[in-house]
Amino acid sequence: MDCHVPILHESLAGPLVKELCPAPSTVEVFRRLSTRPHCLFLDSAALNPGLGRYSFVTADPFSYSERYPKDRDSLGELRASLAKMPSSHAEGLPPFQGGAAGLFGYDLGRQLERLPAPRADEFQVPALAIGMYDVVVAWDHLESRAWIISQGWPELDSAQRRLRAARRLKQFQHWLAEPGEKVEPPAPSSNTLQRNQLIPQYPVSSHEGLVSNFSEEAYLRAVERVIRYITDGDVFQVNLAQRLLLSARSGPVALYLRLRECNPAPFAGYFDLGKFQVVSASPERFLKVRQRDVETRPIKGTRERSIDPSMDSRIIDELKRSEKDRAENVMIVDLLRNDLSKVCQADSVQVEQLCGLESYQYVHHLVSSVTGRLREGHGPIDLLRAAFPGGSITGAPKIRAMEIIAELEPAARGPYCGSLGYVGFDGNMDSSILIRTITAGSGWWQAPVGGGIVAQSDPAAEYEETIQKAGGMLRALSAEKA
Repeated sequence: MDCHVPILHESLAGPLVKELCPAPSTVEVFRRLSTRPHCLFLDSAALNPGLGRYSFVTADPFSYSERYPKDRDSLGELRASLAKMPSSHAEGLPPFQGGAAGLFGYDLGRQLERLPAPRADEFQVPALAIGMYDVVVAWDHLESRAWIISQGWPELDSAQRRLRAARRLKQFQHWLAEPGEKVEPPAPSSNTLQRNQLIPQYPVSSHEGLVSNFSEEAYLRAVERVIRYITDGDVFQVNLAQRLLLSARSGPVALYLRLRECNPAPFAGYFDLGKFQVVSASPERFLKVRQRDVETRPIKGTRERSIDPSMDSRIIDELKRSEKDRAENVMIVDLLRNDLSKVCQADSVQVEQLCGLESYQYVHHLVSSVTGRLREGHGPIDLLRAAFPGGSITGAPKIRAMEIIAELEPAARGPYCGSLGYVGFDGNMDSSILIRTITAGSGWWQAPVGGGIVAQSDPAAEYEETIQKAGGMLRALSAEKA
């Protein structure tokens, strides 16, 4: 295949683009950029033409900011920052071509609604951590092609933008061409939290060295409390999570590469906040926007896979026929239809898929798809305000479910059940739900896991489901202990 030469639109309405030929591996580019500030890897590790067509690696943003739950209107600040840069998009290339990207943590929801604070928050991970990226390495896996896309931001003068775009493209080419494999530096130990600085932790009997902020008995009691809330009419469903912890055994880059090997996923990702790193093997899309068209894909209903094909087939059949799992999924679909209707055109919100089966390396899921079209005057930040955090990881009604989560869960969720993704200056957006996610930092690996509790839930089965969902992460953690 002939490679394209760099292209810069004469009006500078589009970016400078250089095709990389042959297309390098995403992992090699990630390794080489992982030591640069605030490296972000949006990784379609489980390739799928519909869900995992594109991957992106970027680093060294021209600005970076962190916000906490006590701050005000972080999304409003983000909207203002996006408005400062002109829209710039090259047709025919992958959809993320620069813009705002990073972490929208679960507790960002406390800026959007009046909610109680978590009972404890030892780690103090930012609720929002966003870089403004002017250069992206992008892949189209369907076409086996890759490009460096350089925008020239934050320069606004056309001549200065032209010069910066060219200079930054050459800088990234130099970083990618540097000989030898980058070795990540050891994690700093100065900010390590000691065991006595954590809230009480309880051993998880099936995994050596692993602890949880719930004992098994306490988790069962919490599930029973949720069921009483449901039968009393307070709520229909609550997503209840326990936080698994293991002391860090390696750097976060090695951990991520092991996780993507053990548990490939279409919405996997890595993000370096500096003091913390988010390491995710998420199978779930939160919100996507393409030319004002919106999609969200909630997951509700999970079964552990069997290596025996006939048993696996029976597991699939049982999941499809489960009234409890279908009820969970339908409730969240209704919640998301309501959230999207706040900012989408009347009658545009549709359920494209209800309780469809999707299979991953270790689990089967029931997945639905809800779509809509943004109303004029509304953009991706309005959509985030309307739908964040995702209903699939809160419950329904959302606000009451989040109040119960704050009451019953022993500690803040941090990044878990928030989102990792991008909002382009061109209005495109894509984001994951941060499940199957490890947060590395302060000397620990946090790996929360949860499940939706409904009236039909069996507490022991709900506890076991959380451990099943942790399977891929626990394999990666166990491998990194050696």
